[in-house]
Amino acid sequence: MTTTKHTGRGSLVKRLAAQVGSKPLAENLLKQRGHMTKSGKLTAAGKKRDAMTAEERAKDRASKRSGRPTKDFKYDVKTNRATLKKGVGRDTTNG
Repeated sequence: MTTTKHTGRGSLVKRLAAQVGSKPLAENLLKQRGHMTKSGKLTAAGKKRDAMTAEERAKDRASKRSGRPTKDFKYDVKTNRATLKKGVGRDTTNG
């Protein structure tokens, strides 16, 4: 992760451009993901992601990957990743 800039709402394209190094590359990635149309406008899914903060997007990615609710995760701004909070819903049995 190269930047902690543009972490607020409405900065999806700017944040991704800062991370990958160029706006055209960021737009191409968003188009591949279905978050942007060929003409460069955000799709409904893209608008939904753009309305989220970087923290909310990270927690959403982790939640989708694990099947756990977003509230079970904590966010690290330096790595742009969400990790499971300590002691949250983990199986502590030895069986």
